[in-house]
Amino acid sequence: MSIFVDQNTKVVIQGISPTSQGLYHGLRNKAYGTQIVAGTNPKRGGEVIEGINVYTTVKEAVLETGADASFIAVPPSGAPGAIMEAAEAGIKFIVCITENIPAKDEALVFHRLRREFPESRLLGPNCPGIISPGKANIGITSGDIALPGGPVGLVSRSGTVFYQAIYELTQKGVGQTTGVGIGGDPVPGTTFVDCLEAFEKDPETKAVFLIGEIGGDAEEQAAEYIKSSMTKPVVAYIVGVTAPEGRKMGHAGAIVSGSKGTAKAKMAALSQAGAKVADNPSAAAEEVARIVSGL
Repeated sequence: MSIFVDQNTKVVIQGISPTSQGLYHGLRNKAYGTQIVAGTNPKRGGEVIEGINVYTTVKEAVLETGADASFIAVPPSGAPGAIMEAAEAGIKFIVCITENIPAKDEALVFHRLRREFPESRLLGPNCPGIISPGKANIGITSGDIALPGGPVGLVSRSGTVFYQAIYELTQKGVGQTTGVGIGGDPVPGTTFVDCLEAFEKDPETKAVFLIGEIGGDAEEQAAEYIKSSMTKPVVAYIVGVTAPEGRKMGHAGAIVSGSKGTAKAKMAALSQAGAKVADNPSAAAEEVARIVSGL
């Protein structure tokens, strides 16, 4: 199985135009086999762009096509509104790859979704998206690096290391059930714990590869869940082990304050929770391959 999306997921691209990033990546997703059933653009309703029917609103697209997921790649100023439009139209899974959305806007959208549209899940913003190898790909991850057939689920804050982890597993002949890039912004719509819980319930996922990074406490929260609720093995790697102490690194979520949010603290928490913690991505992939070979 897979989590969140599969071959039956129907996707609408929000903000589609002949030159948009949404169209570029959406066509790659479509070529992979994802059901891209519609696009939306308030100025282009009724048009057909690269074989994709365009509607004025998400609500119209849902009514006409039965879309249940959306792919948002619009500028930061328009992304919060696009997310809420999708939720209001009944979209259950919303992927937003837009970066540089102000943290205040992210927080407002996050809490409004939880309060008014709890049935809608947001992945991102500022994330690579999600891939269920051989079934569906929404976002910017290359389908060429993934291997269908499981048994490993991946969840990552880092986009670059996410790609590396998938590729290294594929090179070792270890397939993936689902890869989820949750993004590294301060207020992600989907968390490590959300994904761990879903992987724990998925019968085809036998082990989880978790990729964290410095800043925040998401990894510590994941450690608490692993200790209390995970029965499946978890291998973890934390990006930023060599980051100088006291210096802000990377994007908005990678902010270290004193001893809080350091790679060392996160690695210790995960290790104490029972996860196998590696010093680099390749070693983590090797550990994952070793574990699944014995399952």
